[in-house]
Amino acid sequence: MSDLASPPSSDPAFERAERIEHRWAAIMVAIIVLLVAIATFAALYNTAVPQARVETVDPRTLHLGGEFIESNLGSALEPDGSVTVRAIGQQYSFTPTCLLVPAETPITFRMTSADVVHGFLVGGTNINLMLVPGYISSLGARFDAPGERLMPCHEFCGVGHEGMWARVKIVDKAAFAALAAQHRRLSCVE
Repeated sequence: MSDLASPPSSDPAFERAERIEHRWAAIMVAIIVLLVAIATFAALYNTAVPQARVETVDPRTLHLGGEFIESNLGSALEPDGSVTVRAIGQQYSFTPTCLLVPAETPITFRMTSADVVHGFLVGGTNINLMLVPGYISSLGARFDAPGERLMPCHEFCGVGHEGMWARVKIVDKAAFAALAAQHRRLSCVE
């Protein structure tokens, strides 16, 4: 019975299999050590070297002055032909509730939160921002064709979170330019 419990150590097939197992175990340990080292380096590096550009804003005074006052929210045509969209997320809505943007135009979304962490997601695209109180989130985008997209909050922000929806309406570039000539800031709700 003891012969069945452990194979003879002089068997060449057994010795070969054992060497292969030891090599694979060593490789796996080396990979795990490498991954831990990479994660440690990344954590230390990102702690020591913060983001190159961090913009802050006081969430308590957003409505009083500066970039995010209510009269400055919505889409604006810039002198270079690009569009800047400014919006605020707050429990449980976005302001403005509908963003009007042109197709085939560079767009910069500049957003912040007035109270808690919110998510900004434009359905069917890779546009995805986290809106953190006290910080300005910025993302460049471009829409290829006119249409309408849903814009839900995708970060749980409280008991009314499920109702925090807005939309992005993409219009023809010429139609947007005509509207921009009449109004300084644009949104669908005007």
